[in-house]
Amino acid sequence: MSDLPAQTQPHTPVLLDEVVLALAISPGERHVDATFGAGGYTRALLARGARVFAFDRDPDAIAAGRALEAESGGALTLVPATFSALESELEARGAVPVDGVTMDIGVSSMQLDQAERGFSFQYDGPLDMRMSQEGETAADFVNTADEAVIADVLHEYGEEPRARRVARAIVMARPITRTGELARVVRRALGYKPHDKKDPATRTFQAIRIHLNRELGELADGLAAAERVLKPGGRLAVVTFHSLEDRMVKRFLRERSGGMPGGSRHLPELQVNHKPSFESVGRAVRADEAEIARNPRARSATLRTARRTSAAAWTA
Repeated sequence: MSDLPAQTQPHTPVLLDEVVLALAISPGERHVDATFGAGGYTRALLARGARVFAFDRDPDAIAAGRALEAESGGALTLVPATFSALESELEARGAVPVDGVTMDIGVSSMQLDQAERGFSFQYDGPLDMRMSQEGETAADFVNTADEAVIADVLHEYGEEPRARRVARAIVMARPITRTGELARVVRRALGYKPHDKKDPATRTFQAIRIHLNRELGELADGLAAAERVLKPGGRLAVVTFHSLEDRMVKRFLRERSGGMPGGSRHLPELQVNHKPSFESVGRAVRADEAEIARNPRARSATLRTARRTSAAAWTA
């Protein structure tokens, strides 16, 4: 265990060796790190001779990465944008097609560990949760949304079995402005005991964060954009951290590889007469016990990879 306090723990990229192996990088190739964060994957790509375009919607991440960009000798370009804008941003830079796209989905360790960002109930801070630091905050949402809307968000994005009870408690406790306040409201509503294995506030915080940042919609749009910018033989590597994300990625790759027809709310039903645009590469990969011991965040991570075929990108 490190002696560093929790809020200064360094960010460790999850399944890094497995991601790099799946990308099969050759010097001079053009790669996209769709979720730059602290730059762990980007550094690995640069070390193998790739030309990297790294995306992040968080201005703090972009600002922190400028030194690495300057040191890269032109090999790294930081793009302050969501990865749903991947295609248009790359086209504007004359960088299409690409050889690889890497995505590490969800909230970053740096965001979780900064109390002022309001992502985690581990540290009391303003109830914010905005990845881009723009738009509606979590406090705005819990203090103004209808009870039924809050319940729907908790049920859909947090898979909270008692969403209505929690939503009612939130509305009764308004105004709520701090992460600690919201966590206490949820715990009281659900009867939390300190020895419980998992804090019940986890599901509520996850749900509100996913809703505010449109995370599942971003993932759907980002996967489709990756399909359009990858060249034949290009590789896609996606690391997810909870079942909602993983199910979306799994379904996308099964559909695009010809494994199943149909769609979902976030990945609408597609024409089934398309030729497969991807071929899956191996099974889903999860961290081994050694990595989990080094980096507990890896416990819930799943890596799925695929290779782009020469078929045209699918259209809705």
